[in-house]
Amino acid sequence: MSPEIVIMILGAALILIAIGDSIKINDSSLGLMSIKLKIPLGILGFILIIYGAYTVGTPTMPGHIEQVAEGKKLQVEFPVEKVQVISPIEGDSVKCRILTIGVYPDGHEKDIWVLLKPSDNKYYPQSDHTNTSFKRNGEWQVITRFGGDKGESYDIIVYETDSLASQFFSETIDDWKTASSYPGLEIEEIPKGAIEVDRIVVTLKENCRGVF
Repeated sequence: MSPEIVIMILGAALILIAIGDSIKINDSSLGLMSIKLKIPLGILGFILIIYGAYTVGTPTMPGHIEQVAEGKKLQVEFPVEKVQVISPIEGDSVKCRILTIGVYPDGHEKDIWVLLKPSDNKYYPQSDHTNTSFKRNGEWQVITRFGGDKGESYDIIVYETDSLASQFFSETIDDWKTASSYPGLEIEEIPKGAIEVDRIVVTLKENCRGVF
């Protein structure tokens, strides 16, 4: 059960406690709490429900040490006509862990995946807790982790995927995590339902080998 759901359940419980103590049975209520306590308790419960509902489905950092940098950002031209990366930018020098950010046009319904291709010419799908890139209000983003040497070049490749391709990438990541081994994918293993829509090249500004 996610932390967001737990927060919402706690909020609902607080509201029920505040209301339940006020319900009259046989012309008398439980009266365990004063009105000065019931009102703040109910308000707190309401706030917890709103907060939990708002944060459900948003990407969260996997632990307090997950610090994500952002690279340079392109100026977005509206209306957006295609899926593309806006941060980092072509030729950028990036840290070991960054937030890759992009935009997508109105009505776009496919999943968006970012794959990294370092100098070993293999492909590494990137994800956070949502697996696919998080999409909202015309913008997508995903935590992107590099593991190479300082100065090494990386292709950041953006794919639109159908449900089967998206499932393949998710299962691949889960299998790698279970085995604690990240061998990468050969180009022949990329499913046909994954269509490349953008690609930029960046370099590492620091040594990231063995960081993750």
